[in-house]
Amino acid sequence: MSIAAGLILALVAGILLGRWWPTDTATADSVTSGEREIVYWQAPMDPNFRRDEPGKSPMGMDLVPVYADEVQGRDPALVSIDPSIVSNLGVRTAPVQSGPLSRRINTVGYVGFDEETMHHVHTRVDGWIENLSVTAIGDPVKQGQVLFELYSPTLVNAQQEYLSVRKSGNKALQNASRDRLIALGFTPAEIKRLNSERTVRQRIRIFATSDGVVTDLGIRDGMYVTPATELMSIASLDRVWVQVEVFERQSAWVEVGQRAEVQLDYRPGDRWQGTVDYVYPALDQQTRTLKVRLRFDNPTAALLPNMFANVTIFGTPTSPVVHVPREALIRGGRVNRVVLAEGGGTFRSQPVVVGIESGDRVEIRSGVAPDDRVVVSGQFLIDSESNIDSALMRMNAPPNGSSDTMDHSDQGAMDHDAMDHDAMDHGAMDHGAMDHSGHDDMVDEEPVDEQPMDHSMHEDGATR
Repeated sequence: MSIAAGLILALVAGILLGRWWPTDTATADSVTSGEREIVYWQAPMDPNFRRDEPGKSPMGMDLVPVYADEVQGRDPALVSIDPSIVSNLGVRTAPVQSGPLSRRINTVGYVGFDEETMHHVHTRVDGWIENLSVTAIGDPVKQGQVLFELYSPTLVNAQQEYLSVRKSGNKALQNASRDRLIALGFTPAEIKRLNSERTVRQRIRIFATSDGVVTDLGIRDGMYVTPATELMSIASLDRVWVQVEVFERQSAWVEVGQRAEVQLDYRPGDRWQGTVDYVYPALDQQTRTLKVRLRFDNPTAALLPNMFANVTIFGTPTSPVVHVPREALIRGGRVNRVVLAEGGGTFRSQPVVVGIESGDRVEIRSGVAPDDRVVVSGQFLIDSESNIDSALMRMNAPPNGSSDTMDHSDQGAMDHDAMDHDAMDHGAMDHGAMDHSGHDDMVDEEPVDEQPMDHSMHEDGATR
C-alpha cells in the first residue's frame, strides 16, 4: 500500500508540475506576443495589392509587411520607401533656396522694320514716271540716289514763270515764284541750277532722302500718277523692331527701358541686346496677351524682317524670396504641391502657395523653408502613393455616428410614465419578434396577468 500511495503521489505531482512549469512553447508564445504585429503584406510599388501572407507582387517583387503600429496614427501625407527602391526609381532632390528672383519673361516674336525710319514717296503734282531706277521690292537705295524722273506740265509752267519774274526784277514776285517751286517739290539745289542755267527742264529728278530698302513699289515706267498715288516705301535696316506678346499675369513686370535679348535659329549661339521700346495700352481680347515692342540696333543687317525670334525680357529683380526648381512643382487643379525629402526614405507631399516664375525657378510663398529639400525627379510617383494612402485611410476610418460608437447604456433612462400608451398602435406591433431577454432579471412588483393581451381595446381606443 505504501508503494502504491507513493506512485500515486508522484503521478499527481508530475501532472501539477507539468501544468505550471513554463515550457518552451509558452516562452515562444510570449516572445511572439511581444513582437510587432503584422497586419497584412503589400506590394512595394502597389499598396492596393495586399495579401495575408508573404509572397510575390504582380511585378515579381517580394511583398513587404505592414505593421499595426505603422497603420495606426500614421500621417497619410508621409510615404516611406526602401532606400534601394529609392535608388532604382532615380529619385533626385534639390535644396530649397532663398534669394532674389529676376522677373525674366521668355517669349517669342517677329522681327519688323522700325516704322519710325520708314518713309513713303509721293509726288506733289500729277505727271508721268520715266527712268525708274528701282525695279523690285527689297532693292537697296542710298541717300541722294535718283529714284525716277517725273514729267509734269505743271512743273514746266512753274519754271517758265520763275524765269520770267526774274527778268522783271520784282523781288516780291521772285520770292513768291520761288516759294511755289519749293511747294511743288523742287530742292534748293535744283532752284540754284535753274538760276545759273536759265533753262527749263522737262523732267525733274526725285531723290531718296535716306538709306534703306524698298518695302513697297507701286509704279512702273510710263505710269501716270497723282499726289494721292503712293509710289514706293523705303525703310532702314539700321534699327529694327521685334513685336512680342506676354501673358496677362506678366504684364505688370514689363516697363519701357528694360533690357531684352533675342536669339535666332539661323545664328545659333549669337545674341542681340536691345530694350523695351513701347508697351501697348490694351490686351488682346481673344488671346488675353499684352503686346510689347522691342528695339534693336542692326548695323550688320543680321536681323531681317519677318524672322522668328526667341526673346527674353529681363524685369526688375524681386526682394529675397523662397524658391525651388520648376521641375519640383506638381501642379494641381486647385492645389499645387511639392514632395519634401525628410531623410531615411521618408517623403511628404506638401501643399504650397506659388508666386512668380523666373526661368527654371518658382517662388514658394508658403509651405516650405530654405532648409528643406524637395524631390525633382520621381516626385509624381511618390505623390501618387501619398494620395492613395490618404484615400485608403479615409475609406478605413469609421463613419461618424456608426453603431460601433453609439452608447446604448442609458436605455434605462426612458420615462415610461410619460408615454401615452393609449395612443400607441399595438395592433401593428410584432410582439413575437421582440427580444425580451434583457428583462429576464427584472422583478415584478405586481402580479403579472398571464392571459393574452387584448389589443382590440387599444384599437377601439385609437378609433375613438
